[in-house]
Amino acid sequence: MKTVRLAVVIFLCEVFVCGFAEESPCSPGFESELLVFKVHRDNLHQGKRLGRVIFNTCDGRTRTIFQSADKGFDVNTDGTVTLKRQVTLHEGHKVFSVDAWDSSGKKHTVSVRVERVHHHHHEDHQMDMNISSPQIESPSDDLVLTFPKSSTGLKRAKRGWVIPPFNPTENSRGPFPEKLVQIKSDYSKEVQMQYTITGEGADLEPKGTFTIERLSGNLFVTRPLDREKKASYRLVAHATGVGVNLKESPMEMIVNVWDQNDNKPVFTQNPFNGNVPEASGIGHEFMTVTATDADDPLTNNGIVSYSIVKQDPELPKPNMFTINSVTGGIRLNALGLDKETFPRYTVLITATDLDGRGYATTGTAVITVTDSNDNAPQFEKTMHTVSVPENKVGAEVARLTVTDGDEPGSPAWSTKYKIIAGDKTGFFNVSTGPSQLEGIITTVKPLDFEKNKQFILSVIVENDDPFVGSLATSTATVTVNVEDVNESPEFNPKEKVPDTGKAQKITNKVGSDPAGWLSINVMIKVKRPDRESPFVKDGKYTATILTVDDGSPPATGTGTLVIDVEDLGLPSVCKGSSGEPLPTA
Repeated sequence: MKTVRLAVVIFLCEVFVCGFAEESPCSPGFESELLVFKVHRDNLHQGKRLGRVIFNTCDGRTRTIFQSADKGFDVNTDGTVTLKRQVTLHEGHKVFSVDAWDSSGKKHTVSVRVERVHHHHHEDHQMDMNISSPQIESPSDDLVLTFPKSSTGLKRAKRGWVIPPFNPTENSRGPFPEKLVQIKSDYSKEVQMQYTITGEGADLEPKGTFTIERLSGNLFVTRPLDREKKASYRLVAHATGVGVNLKESPMEMIVNVWDQNDNKPVFTQNPFNGNVPEASGIGHEFMTVTATDADDPLTNNGIVSYSIVKQDPELPKPNMFTINSVTGGIRLNALGLDKETFPRYTVLITATDLDGRGYATTGTAVITVTDSNDNAPQFEKTMHTVSVPENKVGAEVARLTVTDGDEPGSPAWSTKYKIIAGDKTGFFNVSTGPSQLEGIITTVKPLDFEKNKQFILSVIVENDDPFVGSLATSTATVTVNVEDVNESPEFNPKEKVPDTGKAQKITNKVGSDPAGWLSINVMIKVKRPDRESPFVKDGKYTATILTVDDGSPPATGTGTLVIDVEDLGLPSVCKGSSGEPLPTA
């Protein structure tokens, strides 16, 4: 009976202990759902420590694998949060998340808020992780990677588990072999396990970079790493029981080499050549210089900042140009470019990493000032008077020469011309001469002295390129006097037959001839005209000519002949219907 009671008591105690254990288990995780780091400025410099995130592993380990969702922040294995690059709190705060993995491979996430407060700001009830001297665990605390069991925090590869990457630093001075991490199987609590690694840097090139102690699982790097030669390694860890048929699923590990600033920026070319129009406005970007850095482009080690050191010549101002520190774009910073005075500038430029505080290299930009049309062409002579004989087509009327202060041969220097007044009916054309600095006026229609004895032309000159700004256009005035040419008299109109479809004979006859001077055979003949004849009125004698066809009935056309009679004491000359001169009888 006593034995039974004792067993019951023991059983109850076991139940009590188990129940108590079930009510208060240790759950790995962050101490809070939100961690707040408070700072006193908006611009945070690279390397600043914000504080620590606390993660309870429940197994006594003080080292944990963390990963920040914001690449501007780094979380060390002891939870220390530092800035990988300069960060600006544009709205006075910044929120990001941090992930951590427990020994079973389960991922835990916490939100982190960095906020600016004034110096007089009182502490609130949120967890303030902004400590001035963060407590850093001893570097002797080892990082342990345990082969994971099934969880939702890791992703399964084809042959095993993928563990979040860890980051050894390049260019380590050792001593080597240098321990990186310990690989451990939970089965090691029950049986002795042995460990091996395969993959890049183990049994694949570069072979022997990483080794592992067979029984302890300590993973070592055997030589300095160079991120610029190889930025990451993919290793697979294996664990099997010693003397027993027991093994873990392979565990994949990514080794990302942590970058150091061990490379200078290098300009992609030297010198750089660019052109800027002299009429450009302030802020006009006309060329870009580029430098590369072999270091990590996601950190300040590989981010290049540009600056201008010197400008030659330093005229008309020493700061004619400025450069975008991030993009390398060169812009005009001041007005006063003048190709005719300063056609070329040499600008010394530096490219510096670490946000302008690291390694620097020097390059040159050669800037050529190109011509803008800031000089209007001017006529050397603005008033011209010329004479042109009538009836000639293609006759050269005048050559108008000009001068231009822009670059010879450029579109801002070559000229074109236009007649803007005085030629409504299109008798003239103006074209550019071979020298490009002259306008040649020619006739394109015959001039007629009897109709228009004079033309006054207005001609303007422009360049092939439009003017920059407001420039006055030069104008020349050309007075063209038409010269009379002695022309033979013409009988007009000539006889015409409307019935062109019929074969008809035409006969000319004298109709009215009060003085009896005219006779017609083939030609019209005039018998000694007399200016004092009573039939001459104001020096003119009028007669009519009849044109008769042989139709049935005959049709007659009448033309009026007016003869100007001059008192020269010489025989008169008339022109027949064929236009040939006819002697008087």
